Amino acid sequence: MKVAIIHYWLVTMRGGEKMLEALLELFPEADIFTHVYDPSSISDLINSHSIYTSGIQKFPFAKKFYQKYLSFMPKALDSFNIQNYDLVISSEAGPAKGVVPNPDAFHLCYCHSPMRYIWDMYHEYHKRAGFFTRFFMKRLIPRLRLWDVCSANLVDRFITNSTYSAGRIKRYYNRDAAVVYGPASIEKYLSVPRNAGEYYLLAGQITEYKRADIAIEACAVSGRKLVVAGSGMSKKDIRRWEKTGVISFRDRVSDAELISLFSGARALIFPGIEDMGLIPIEANAAGCPVIAYGKGGVLDTIKDGITGIFFYEQTPVSLIKAIDRFEAAEKEMAFSRREQFSDHVRQFSKEAFKERVLKIIEERKRI
Repeated sequence: MKVAIIHYWLVTMRGGEKMLEALLELFPEADIFTHVYDPSSISDLINSHSIYTSGIQKFPFAKKFYQKYLSFMPKALDSFNIQNYDLVISSEAGPAKGVVPNPDAFHLCYCHSPMRYIWDMYHEYHKRAGFFTRFFMKRLIPRLRLWDVCSANLVDRFITNSTYSAGRIKRYYNRDAAVVYGPASIEKYLSVPRNAGEYYLLAGQITEYKRADIAIEACAVSGRKLVVAGSGMSKKDIRRWEKTGVISFRDRVSDAELISLFSGARALIFPGIEDMGLIPIEANAAGCPVIAYGKGGVLDTIKDGITGIFFYEQTPVSLIKAIDRFEAAEKEMAFSRREQFSDHVRQFSKEAFKERVLKIIEERKRI
């Protein structure tokens, strides 16, 4: 079986690229097609494959400003000739599914998320954009939405990372999607000794929709120690919050440092909405409970009262009340029972992910 994997862009190693690595382990002879490719930022496993880029690769500063060329990507997909492939897997968080396979091929789309910047978070991105970007957004986004919906018809089967994402796919494309969790790199956390201290942890890239401001303000007001591990916060804001004496920042932490932070944190605070969110799974794998806003992928990945607790208003006050509840129940609930964390997170492992993907493909063969 000849396999083509279409991945939106290859310029960083994040959750989507980790999923791509898992697919390449399943299909070691697969060819990769992508809009923009930066080999210096990509793993050896991915780099070892044949990688074909669209014309956007030649655009000025494409490796850095690839998202600025979003409106060119639907047409750029037409340059990929995939007529000789039996299985086409599109990995979509940017435009990827709009390729045209041959009539006998099976097109499986792993949709990490319908593009937020053209759908549910359009107004947030529009508000933060500069004048010229807003000008073009108003004119280009309606066309991109039309293309996005039409290209969904080129997919034989959708799979996605959470019940929340499946609901968004149903809303925007009117298509059902099977939930295939992961793949999360849980193995390196399962054997980490748990040594919980007094600080809470906020980890991951600091972007506006992840609502780091809620966690920071809640801990500053209540006098709780908070370690923020991740880039994206301005130096001005860092200086302002560090003056409280309870907030500290660590930029660009290594894997080893993150493991140590999970081990020592009293709990991870996760105040944003993610389609799935790997950080809470990794924290749980290390035995660290999660205090999360009760919407999005965490409803699948966190067991309320077992591996964490939820709060239901995105406000510092609601989070403080959740932290109070967590501390009151910390000894009585299962938060100290490491085996319950380990048992829960195994369903999000790379091996579980690969088994589910293969099962879906095998089901197609039997039709």
